[in-house]
Amino acid sequence: MRVAIDATPLTLSSGGLRRYTAELSLALARNFPEDEYFLVSDQTFVLPEDAPPNLRRGGGPRHRVERRWWFWGLDRELQRLAAGLFHGTDFAVPYLSRRPSVLTLHDLSPWMDAAWHSDAARVRQRTPVLVGLGLATMIVTPSEAVRKQAIEEFRIHPGRIRAIPHAARACFRPVPSQTAPPYFLYAGTLEPRKNIPGLIAAWREVRRLHPVGLVLAGRRRPDFPQLSPEPGLQIMGEISDERLAQLLAGALAFLYPSFYEGFGLPVLEAMQCGACVITSRDPAITEVAAGAAIQADSHGDLVRAMVEVIENPAGAQLWRDRALRRAADFSWRRTAELTHQLYEDCQRRF
Repeated sequence: MRVAIDATPLTLSSGGLRRYTAELSLALARNFPEDEYFLVSDQTFVLPEDAPPNLRRGGGPRHRVERRWWFWGLDRELQRLAAGLFHGTDFAVPYLSRRPSVLTLHDLSPWMDAAWHSDAARVRQRTPVLVGLGLATMIVTPSEAVRKQAIEEFRIHPGRIRAIPHAARACFRPVPSQTAPPYFLYAGTLEPRKNIPGLIAAWREVRRLHPVGLVLAGRRRPDFPQLSPEPGLQIMGEISDERLAQLLAGALAFLYPSFYEGFGLPVLEAMQCGACVITSRDPAITEVAAGAAIQADSHGDLVRAMVEVIENPAGAQLWRDRALRRAADFSWRRTAELTHQLYEDCQRRF
């Protein structure tokens, strides 16, 4: 099998789209060495580290006409590569349906609240057309929650869309860490739908009772306002996965009160590090956590959960143990195997 994978998310410095594209392409190439995988984009990107020989870089636009990438340039590049299937990892597939294609629909946030995505107008307009006209042979979502939502929103036949969970990198594991002074941790992109102002407000209330800090780690998106410094609040920006694993292992709890998620990969990464997780009751996160995280409905619930973690360390340890057991159910190998099976089904369907 020769598969071309959209590498455009690899132009980002961090975030779930980049993580998904890098880890899935690596896992596919490593677990199916008889196949060939090509990462293609009309933008400059860097290959994932330690890519095996069967994961290679494809070409980009070769002249002005091919700069119309999704309509013409990508199709020409797929012909040059003799690719038998295209996987669109970022809500898009080629406009010319000459071969089987898979579209990853990460979530429906672009259609739920325009304020969550200031630069998603193209996705909002294009993706429903690609799905509705059948240009995407098969659709994959990271959770059953998003699959059901997509079926209802876009009137997709249930047999044409499948849920395949993501996974956390192996570097996310329990590691030695420093726990003093005590702190709560948020890790992920700083963006509107993550409910970070609500998280900070809850932490401020807890801090009036206990001298605990709050660490925010992750890339700030341009549409998220700068945060003002204050005592106890540490804004770290982007950090390495290895450093993040240390922070997760040492935190009193990982906080993720997001309004909406397609999967909630930071939650799984935290659980795989053995962190106590406090999160919202978003359906996708509920599906991933499966009873191994503390879930809060409101500001008051979030404050009470944080206080309980501080005042009851033995109870928090039980949540850490549950998190590790649940995280063991996920792996990129399993994700790759399910995705490869989807590719085979996609070719038969086309």
